[in-house]
Amino acid sequence: MAEKTYYDILGVEKTADADTIKKAYRKLVRKYHPDVSKEPDAAERTAEINRAYETLSDKDKRAEYDEMLANPYGRSAGGSPFGQGFGGAQDGGGFHYEYRSGGEPFGAGDFNFEDLFSHFGRSHYQEPPRQTGPQKGEDQHAELAVDIYAAYVGAERTLTLNVPTIDEYGRAAYQAKTLNVKIPKGISEGQQIRLGGQGLPGYNGGANGDLYLKIKFHDRPDLYVKNKKDVYQTIDVKPWEAVLGGKIIVPTAAGRLQVNLPANSQNGKSIRLKGKGIPAKEAGDLYLNIRISVPPAESEADRAAWARLAEHFAAKTA
Repeated sequence: MAEKTYYDILGVEKTADADTIKKAYRKLVRKYHPDVSKEPDAAERTAEINRAYETLSDKDKRAEYDEMLANPYGRSAGGSPFGQGFGGAQDGGGFHYEYRSGGEPFGAGDFNFEDLFSHFGRSHYQEPPRQTGPQKGEDQHAELAVDIYAAYVGAERTLTLNVPTIDEYGRAAYQAKTLNVKIPKGISEGQQIRLGGQGLPGYNGGANGDLYLKIKFHDRPDLYVKNKKDVYQTIDVKPWEAVLGGKIIVPTAAGRLQVNLPANSQNGKSIRLKGKGIPAKEAGDLYLNIRISVPPAESEADRAAWARLAEHFAAKTA
């Protein structure tokens, strides 16, 4: 059986355009990522998918790879400085992801690993600059998506990855790095965290570049941020609570809060809690969007109760 090509791994045709390749990559990496997949070979599949995407998403590498496929026995010597030239297909280069806080792993949705992969993880090799003297390495930029709750209490993330580097003999190589990222309380979307010296290596004894992680909140339809610090959260309210009003206990992004629910609250209306948004220097506000949640009638007694209610209001509005 012929060995699978990178096109086979991603499940795309050799003529696939860049958008098709990217969509296929996203779908597969979310399916097989070890944090979310139950497949026994999830880690190996993820590494294989990453290697395939690393090559096919790069125009020059893809052209070289296509040439190799067309003429597997006639490839010229030299090639990529990273051995095989396609993301370390033979040396295991690539990414390993861990998301931890207090020793507990987080879900894959907390970390936008694809963005980091596309910006930082490729086999990035550049010819040394012609200038003499120490030269600082290139800074790298990536995106780190965190849950909104992290902005309220702070968090930590651990990322382990293999990055391209230059060894003592000036040859291209990979180096395993484990990066501990501290996310401060009150951080806002768009803010950057700088990891000094974690960018690409310098030349002639120059310092490494830096890695900048741009923060993005992992929004959900029922919990999201506007204006960088105002938080909007949907809460479920029972019909009688909405009609009668009063004090209710609500689990929110800011913790469990006692909320004064106005009588005759309507579906879609919101309650503003001043200063309960992102706890920045000037804290934002928390907006609780009311969603009337109707309990199901699971018994004859339930249906009789709803029937009496319907009869009462039918007579009142007749």
